[in-house]
Amino acid sequence: MPALALAGALTRKGAAVSFIGTGRGLETKLVPEAGYELDLADLRGLERRLSPRTLLFFWSLLAGSLDCLRILRRRRPDVVVGGGGYVSAVPVFLAALRRRPALTVELDSYMGLANRFLAPLVDRVCLSFPIAGRQGGKYVVTGRPLPAALLEATAAEGRRLLALREGRPVVLVSGGSLGARSINLACARAFGRGKLENLQLVHVSGKRDHEMIRAILQEQGADPENYHLLDYTNSLPQLMAAADLVVGRAGASVMEVAALGKPALLVPYPHATADHQLHNAQWMADAGAAEIIPDWQLTAEVLKDRITSLLCAPERLREMAAASAALGRRDGAGRIAREIFTLAGRD
Repeated sequence: MPALALAGALTRKGAAVSFIGTGRGLETKLVPEAGYELDLADLRGLERRLSPRTLLFFWSLLAGSLDCLRILRRRRPDVVVGGGGYVSAVPVFLAALRRRPALTVELDSYMGLANRFLAPLVDRVCLSFPIAGRQGGKYVVTGRPLPAALLEATAAEGRRLLALREGRPVVLVSGGSLGARSINLACARAFGRGKLENLQLVHVSGKRDHEMIRAILQEQGADPENYHLLDYTNSLPQLMAAADLVVGRAGASVMEVAALGKPALLVPYPHATADHQLHNAQWMADAGAAEIIPDWQLTAEVLKDRITSLLCAPERLREMAAASAALGRRDGAGRIAREIFTLAGRD
């Protein structure tokens, strides 16, 4: 959770941090567990089509604004920070109206709706990626706030988790928390038949597709020693650190891949807003850190051929890893924290 990574950087610099949430998301568990106070506001996202939920949005806009006003009056923050989602739009907007210093963070290579609305009002916009037309002035490319667990992950830890052997390449395939069906199916059909002689595969399928992929692997007689299927793991940073090649979508997590200096084979989600996953993937590919497979071209044969070709070209993998490490911004949380302290007049 980037917001918690940023909160950690702020806390280490002596700031007192609290969160605003809706009470309907993971923040109700993650924020208190991390030791931060959480205030609740009745906020909801705007659907892009007319429905009964549209009326609920307008009601929550009023109720949530009143909630946020009460929270801001009680907390009296020096700076209000938005994470780019709909929950952040109202408190950051109200802070700007009240002439409180305000900053927002964009996690993708495409400016989301909330941040496009807030950008003219806030004092600073921190970008994870360079975005055309958003340079200079209030725009600062800081990189994405990354959790300490990722920055401190080691290959040795990742290998130990699944008893992965030294000297044999490790390929990590992951489609995000829900999984990516096209990647899951292509991977299972490409590598789930018989003995894997030249690689160790760690496949994080997501919970949605896990039983389907497990059944396919069982039917095909997959190699249990070298094909490791997981539905979900809290140890993804460690497994990524152990990988010689990372295969997956191209959300903002490409920043995590780059932070660990890993070469990547990316399959951008074709229905992402403004095709931002393709932009993320192209950012890595242009630097020589990744190769791209369009989702419509993805088959078991294509995936197997591309992975095998890369594993058979160790010099190419080393060059991609070096390019990835050069892109990686490991101090994104610290950079944003410095901007916040500057706005607070505490630098």
